Amino acid sequence: MKIKLIVGIILLLSLAATAQVTIIRAGTLIDGKANVAKRNQVIVIRNNKIESVNDAAGFTAPADAAVVDLSNATVLPGLIDSHTHIFLQGEDPAEGGYDIQLLKYPISYRSARAVVSARRALEQGFTTIRDLETEGAGYGDMGIKRAVNEGIIPGPRIFGVTRAISTTGGYPLEGYNPDIVVPKGAQIIDGPVQARKAAREQLDNGADWIKVYMTHRSWIGKNGELVSQPTLTVEELKAVVDEAHSWGKKVACHAYNGIGLQRALDGGCDSIEHGLELTDANIAQMLKQGTWYCPTMAVYYGDWAPENTPEGQRDRKRAEVHMASLAKAYKAGVKIVFGTDMGGIKWSDPIAQEFPYMVKAGMSPMEAIKAATSRAAELLDMQGDIGVIAPGAYADLIAVQGDPLADVGVLKDVRFVMKDGKVFRENGHNKEQ
Repeated sequence: MKIKLIVGIILLLSLAATAQVTIIRAGTLIDGKANVAKRNQVIVIRNNKIESVNDAAGFTAPADAAVVDLSNATVLPGLIDSHTHIFLQGEDPAEGGYDIQLLKYPISYRSARAVVSARRALEQGFTTIRDLETEGAGYGDMGIKRAVNEGIIPGPRIFGVTRAISTTGGYPLEGYNPDIVVPKGAQIIDGPVQARKAAREQLDNGADWIKVYMTHRSWIGKNGELVSQPTLTVEELKAVVDEAHSWGKKVACHAYNGIGLQRALDGGCDSIEHGLELTDANIAQMLKQGTWYCPTMAVYYGDWAPENTPEGQRDRKRAEVHMASLAKAYKAGVKIVFGTDMGGIKWSDPIAQEFPYMVKAGMSPMEAIKAATSRAAELLDMQGDIGVIAPGAYADLIAVQGDPLADVGVLKDVRFVMKDGKVFRENGHNKEQ
């Protein structure tokens, strides 16, 4: 017994001796939780976890510690994008748009591009993403996630939904010869039995979340209002939600407005994605049920069709009601997280372009940052582990020049990225290969 105890003590001492200690000197620290920034802080990281956060005054670094001097920068937790699509690339309509991916691009090609998307997210400071559907690429997100987790490729922590769920008539590909069976971008179900089975299949194949499309296309109605086509019934959605919750998982609902959005709430969804137009009754129900809101603003402000076309009128109406809805939801106290719909936007564009839209809707820069850090971590049931710079959290940190509380736009230029205790980006350049 004594021999075992001695061996155990020797092993612990050996591990302690080989532990990698890194010191981050932060000129300004936004920790993801506090309402104000702190000055001249020192972050102690042991291996992949944050051990302590200290005032720089009087702090003495261990002799064997690696020191990263960010004393002229603002340090923040690694950012979290709660709505992405690494298998989408903002496809150019002139080159075939959405359809060409499913009709002509092999999964190997799409996977190669998804690898680049994952790296692009990380180099922009997004150390975690919730990836909301592979758009016809099956369970490809689970493969990318595994490759990241095993260190084969660089990328963020990935929470994936795999295939997503919609109904007949509720998702592309569409408009082809009805005698030809074309692939669909989501798993199609009709009826509660099929809905539950689809959820089980996706969960069995590793889905971290389930995503359901509760609305499809939208248009301008007779009275100039935004109208959106509903998809699943409340009964179909309840089957999905019941199954997912039984597995300890959550359900995200793509919902623009109207009947479909109301069904999403009545069916018990955990997050509303996009939510272009929220009524006062919708907001009251979200507050009562604790529903999260991931608005994805930026994607609805680009590539508008000409103003004198039905599509152009729809595009402008979407943006108009969307900004008003976010402002109203924020003022009411709805739980809001940062999400972009990257993939609908080209991955070469700055992911942080979403922040100014959130601020324009009335959120303070600090509240917008929290939506991309500690609040997003709560959505993912990872509070205390990610999205904060605090003892016990994973060492996911970024740094920018300037003050994001004065100009949230500086988050578009991330100069330093550490994920899981390893430096990926330094002085604006990636360190990997």
